[in-house]
Amino acid sequence: MSHIIDDQIQAVQQRWDGYLDLGSFDGFVEFTLALNSLAEQLTRLRLPGLVRQCESLENAALAMFGDPSTHPIVGQSVAMLGRQVDSLLGSIRTAHRVNIGSDKRLTETTSAAGTPEWIKPRSVWMVVDPANGWGKGLREQLSFYGFAVIESGWQVPLPASEPPFAVIFTPSDEALDETRLALVAQARARCPASQLFYVGVPRELGAMVALMRAGIDITVPREEQAAALLSRILDLVQTHEQERFRVLVVEDSRVAATQIQRALTQHSIDSQILSDPSDVIATLDAYRPDLVLMDMYMPHCNGVEATRALRQLPAYQAVPIVYLSSETDIGLQIEALRLGGDQFLTKPFNPVVLAATLKTRIERYREMQRNSYNDGLTGLLNHTAAKARLDDMIATLPPDGQLCVAMLDIDHFKSVNDTFGHPVGDQVIRSLAWLLKGRLRGTDLIGRYGGEEFIVALADVGPDEAWVVLDRIRRDFARLPHAHVGGSMRATFSAGIAAFPAYRTPTELTHMADTALLEAKRGGRNRVERADALPPRQQRSATSTEII
Repeated sequence: MSHIIDDQIQAVQQRWDGYLDLGSFDGFVEFTLALNSLAEQLTRLRLPGLVRQCESLENAALAMFGDPSTHPIVGQSVAMLGRQVDSLLGSIRTAHRVNIGSDKRLTETTSAAGTPEWIKPRSVWMVVDPANGWGKGLREQLSFYGFAVIESGWQVPLPASEPPFAVIFTPSDEALDETRLALVAQARARCPASQLFYVGVPRELGAMVALMRAGIDITVPREEQAAALLSRILDLVQTHEQERFRVLVVEDSRVAATQIQRALTQHSIDSQILSDPSDVIATLDAYRPDLVLMDMYMPHCNGVEATRALRQLPAYQAVPIVYLSSETDIGLQIEALRLGGDQFLTKPFNPVVLAATLKTRIERYREMQRNSYNDGLTGLLNHTAAKARLDDMIATLPPDGQLCVAMLDIDHFKSVNDTFGHPVGDQVIRSLAWLLKGRLRGTDLIGRYGGEEFIVALADVGPDEAWVVLDRIRRDFARLPHAHVGGSMRATFSAGIAAFPAYRTPTELTHMADTALLEAKRGGRNRVERADALPPRQQRSATSTEII
């Protein structure tokens, strides 16, 4: 967890204490906003048990929202909310203590072999039935991809160790009884910040709902087997700090605009006010919002006309547009939506509902954008998105910062496809992607650059450390078996590394990493070469060529 969670815990506590002191309606609004913001951050950090607990408290608070005449709430109602506040914040603080340092990266310590420790192994509990044959194979694969696996059975207590990164239930059959559901519920209570998986769920809605009610986060049908489970777990490892949501508020009333902006700011949403809709296109070009909050009736042109005009521009055809207006005529609201709007909210607005509505719309919009950035086979960033991410990483580096870029290429990949078929070739590519996800940090850039080639960028790392990390991954990948109809085969990759500040631009870094990669291929493959170890003539010619 991060200092952001600490700040939000403190905000919830302070606003609850403030409400208890004054009992004002505005104070209760502040409290519910703080709760909603905390739930959002817990969701972003993928802490499902804590999210459920926070949402339960938020729902209880919203049921008592009312209006100024209903506050302060007293008696059993306020006592009940107080107990839920204490329980939630206590659970978060407990999980925080357990997880402090559990996701630290790149420490100063060294292993027994004298190489730097890159990441602390993530703990996974597996609840396995002895009759489940592929549970053993799953355990071996998880261990290979960098997880520390602790096994237990269905008839024994859960491990007494600290809560893990994930808990995986693997029954031997699809039967679902009260004993299994009770063990799931026990794990959920013990591990509020962990992801809970259930492998082998029946393809029945009732069974899936029962498991989710007990606390399961992700159900995996047996036919999807280990590949789907590994992919989902490794996706959880890759976490990136989310950019603040941005909303353009098109509103000519200064009072209404101030109220809206205040509500959004309290909910960590950045906003910009535009009072004259005739300037909307220029403002959109400069501000690049995730959503437009549009009033219906304004001078010069109304909100529907402005929306229709924006939908004519390719850059803004998909940007969510939500109306916020005092218009109550259902027919006019439907017409406004038909002509380009996505949702209609009415004034006066509930600030909690407004913030939740806008966040939901923005999240769906960003998810749609993310799908266009990711490679379909591996889930990694695609070529264009990887280049853009590298540009951002270099642009934000301090003058004395460090960054290493590596280009990786699977050796003799054409012969893999020709000999074993394209499905096996795809599995080899996916396996390398999974290994990189499991062994690198959540903040590192990992992208599929094209075909069997990958790009990696490691911030705050020098070439010595980068070489050790990538060479360890190279050695492990060479030992990984890839199944095919005749048995299994093994593959290797070669890599080249270039470091900032020796090469300062994205073009220089990728070109020199590629040059080092070619040297690794010439040197016999299955090796990692560094650009700073190339002959000076190669370094100079490559750099000058790129600058020209």
